Amino acid sequence: MNRKTIAITAFALFSLFFGAGNLILPPQLGFKSGDLWWLVAFGFCLSAVLIPILGILAHAKLQGTMFDFAKKVSPTFSVVYCYIVYAISISLPSPRTASVTHEMAIQPLWNSSSLVTSIVYFALVYIFVVNRSKILDVVGKFLTPGILLILLLIIGTSIFTLDFDFGTTAFKSPFTHGILEGYQTFDAIGAVVVGGVIIISINLKDSDASYEVKRSLIRKAGWFAGLGLFLVYTGLIITGALFHDSFDTEISRTSLLSGISIKTLGSTANFMLSILVSLACFTTAVGIVTGTADFIKGRFNDSRQAYIITAIIGCILGVLMGQFNVGYIIAVALPALMFIYPITIVLILLNVVPSKYASNKVFKWVVATTIVFSVPDFLGSIGLGESISGITQWIPLSQFHMGWVLPAFAVFVLVSFSSLKEK
Repeated sequence: MNRKTIAITAFALFSLFFGAGNLILPPQLGFKSGDLWWLVAFGFCLSAVLIPILGILAHAKLQGTMFDFAKKVSPTFSVVYCYIVYAISISLPSPRTASVTHEMAIQPLWNSSSLVTSIVYFALVYIFVVNRSKILDVVGKFLTPGILLILLLIIGTSIFTLDFDFGTTAFKSPFTHGILEGYQTFDAIGAVVVGGVIIISINLKDSDASYEVKRSLIRKAGWFAGLGLFLVYTGLIITGALFHDSFDTEISRTSLLSGISIKTLGSTANFMLSILVSLACFTTAVGIVTGTADFIKGRFNDSRQAYIITAIIGCILGVLMGQFNVGYIIAVALPALMFIYPITIVLILLNVVPSKYASNKVFKWVVATTIVFSVPDFLGSIGLGESISGITQWIPLSQFHMGWVLPAFAVFVLVSFSSLKEK
């Protein structure tokens, strides 16, 4: 594989991860992080960059589909996991794209309700999903470079024109807050989903390429894409931190991004950013609904009817959730993410480590442990933390909503090494 192929694949991966909805998260993180922006950025990039890229490396190793990530636990578990991931995708990140579009592009120009925006938005999504138009593929090639150019100008202008005064942090645990906010990008889930798309694309372009060649291509492209995400996310966090005293402390995520854009590049650039972000949001929604409909279609013997019904359900869910503001959707997403994200992270890591340390037995025990110790964090996210405080006080890191980490690691070490001894 030549450098051009690696560059094209890396940019494709970057574009798939670079969801427009994700852009509203780093600036507010930085805005509230103060002089500890670097610690927040480290945590955010750990869950929003490193783990997703490890997911791509796992795909380079497996060279299969999302189903292959969890099949070592059991085929039934893998199918259930896939259903849950797709259900979350069409219920939360897909509607969030409509909400971001309304707050950044529609509301500032027209005094229409978010419900009207959601209805029109997902009616168009449905038309594109059913007709599988290739227009979005063409438009998509110009969206990411356009957004990236404006963002780099915003970041560069902020860094080179503002004093490096960051204020004080508003977070009690900056590092873990960054990690948990990184969950909201859905990028780890995205890695499990879109990695399979990259595999299919490579196979279609060069069906004769060997396993090792494809693995090398995906690994190199993954690291380059990760570097791009790291630079953009960190740059936006620094930018938000530099504007810590320029906006009201309760400003929304979308308003903050728009406000920073206006202060650095003017209203014209902000208008362009709003349009580009809205178009990118739309392509993301179409991709999510199409991917979900394709999965259900495959489960029902390539039934066109199953595809249409899934597309309709996905768009209805989009309308119902998309009329709420971005902050509300992010809050609603937290419990689901507190449960599914640890499982996803563990599956990614188990598929990355050498196979001799990750037998079927290891997969079963580690995933089971992760599920059990994710329950307290899930209950805490829905306001039931006090009822189980007597239990959680004995779980390491539970105060940071990461009580699953050490138990899962301990079980991995014990079971993997005991399995090696048995051999």
